Amino acid sequence: MIELLIVIAVLGVLAVAVLATINPIEQINRGRDTGSRGDTEQLLSAIDRYNANRGLWPWQDAATDDPALGWTQVTAAAPASPLGCSMLGLLSTSADPSCYATDEIKASFVTRLVDVRSNVLYMEYGGGTGVSVYICFNPQSVAFQKQADERCAGTPPADYPTNACGACPLSLGRHTSCVCLP
Repeated sequence: MIELLIVIAVLGVLAVAVLATINPIEQINRGRDTGSRGDTEQLLSAIDRYNANRGLWPWQDAATDDPALGWTQVTAAAPASPLGCSMLGLLSTSADPSCYATDEIKASFVTRLVDVRSNVLYMEYGGGTGVSVYICFNPQSVAFQKQADERCAGTPPADYPTNACGACPLSLGRHTSCVCLP
């Protein structure tokens, strides 16, 4: 009986050690951050395709509009026109023919981005030649938080969003620096 209790105690200690090493909460958060990174990459590709197809950005109505876009939530980005077409609507499908939707992204992707359980994505574009469109999110996992801090502590590109370092809006993540992809 004593040997059985000793074996159970040893197995308990090993189980605690394995759980502490694996840290399931961190793994879940890292998976969510990886999903946010994937959403960001897909959205950036759609924006680039839209720009190549139409010759302007999805937040512009005409080539004469200022292409710059200040720090904006992706779901709120829209051209200044009275048409009421959102950027996500222009990139996906729209029932309104005046919106000139391009089907760059699926409607289910848009649904996922606007879901309150999704990490909020922010974007910024300074306008001009050689300037990148950045899409950012607040990281949840320690690994992605470290990546964001390292990017901000180093010398980020000149067109890097200023809100990304130290002023990242809280969403599902609770960190002060954003992960931003060009």
